[in-house]
Amino acid sequence: MSKFEFKMPKLGESITEAAIITWFKNVGDTIEEDEMLLEVATDKVDSEVPSTVAGVIEEILYNANDIIKIGETIAIIDTNGTVGKKKKTSKKEKVPAPAKVEVAKPKRKESIQRANQNANTFFSPLIVSIAKEHHISFEELARIPATGKDGRLRKSDVFNYIKDGRPYKFSQPHVHDPTAYRIPQLNLDKGKGKIIEMDRMRQMISDHMVYSKHTSPHVTAYVEADLTELVNWRNKNKDAFQKKHGEKLTYTPLFVEAVTKAIQDFPNINASVDGKNIIVKENINIGLAAALPSGNLIVPVLRNADKKDLKELAMDVNSLVAKARENKLESDDIKGSTFTISNVGTFGSVMGTPIINQPEVAILAMGIIKKRPEVIETEKGDEIAIRSMMYLSLSFDHRAVDGFLGGSFVRRVADYLEQFDTKRKI
Repeated sequence: MSKFEFKMPKLGESITEAAIITWFKNVGDTIEEDEMLLEVATDKVDSEVPSTVAGVIEEILYNANDIIKIGETIAIIDTNGTVGKKKKTSKKEKVPAPAKVEVAKPKRKESIQRANQNANTFFSPLIVSIAKEHHISFEELARIPATGKDGRLRKSDVFNYIKDGRPYKFSQPHVHDPTAYRIPQLNLDKGKGKIIEMDRMRQMISDHMVYSKHTSPHVTAYVEADLTELVNWRNKNKDAFQKKHGEKLTYTPLFVEAVTKAIQDFPNINASVDGKNIIVKENINIGLAAALPSGNLIVPVLRNADKKDLKELAMDVNSLVAKARENKLESDDIKGSTFTISNVGTFGSVMGTPIINQPEVAILAMGIIKKRPEVIETEKGDEIAIRSMMYLSLSFDHRAVDGFLGGSFVRRVADYLEQFDTKRKI
């Protein structure tokens, strides 16, 4: 009999531990190489983890909600296909009754069960450790809105609550505030039709978007840019660029370049809100909203855009887009953005009103490049000419960005696009 120790895999350069969400296999089940074994959660993303070997699950060492160090053995797999007497799996571990503290088995970390007014009855070890670190009581945890399945309080819920300044820190339980706003529970007729259950990523996107709209007062500013010179330059040089550098030259790296220059002119747009403080970021990491094969959106990150030339920007953009299309993005690929671009023009949209990618303070949508007759000034006077035009729309967080900064920034992006150097060498 050959026993294989399956260890918690590396999930990103900065990640040292992960919480188990669920096991897809029980003890005694067979598993193929690359078949999904379990799902885990880090501080940024939930990930499905495949088995690296084929065999029979002999032992599962940890329960759902346990926090595991990267590299620690979490399961034993018999790679010879034989297994002894079946052991009970922890996958179907029942949740104890409220107001009860459960002591886990040896080798497993503490899981805590508490009653609370929000019906979020289970606090995972990961949540408990975060609460202890930030001195958050169980009573305060109970007041944090939970977005996880079956009312489970997620790590992101706690961090978002902390970033929001812990609004319920001094609240007293069971006290009715007649002045507080409550979302009305309307019994609306939702109609009949095909029911499609949201997948996990769609649920995460939904949570993130709702949180963003509730957190940031959104304002959107619009400008129009004449991209004729830029479009002509790209059309003239894209084949030579690919031949010389081995990379396709799309519009995206040119957009990133203009946005990066504008951020350097207006650094306060590259920021986050932390309670009563505004954190102006040192790095310029551009998030690029992209569509996955499933139709869900994800935001891979182009790091240190201000330190890269056009060739490097094109290389990074093409690599991230290819990874997104092939579902090969890793957790580090989607972390650390400081400003996001959403190219809604790829969907044929003239313009958009994007929702801010928290915890950033602004997001830029770029519409379709469309040829239109425009009045232009020439030496002969005003003339009508066919020009390549595009709308830009900047949604910004009015807590940190006022109209002057938002409007000036988006106008500066348009200026850089319009004043493109047509004598530029590739």
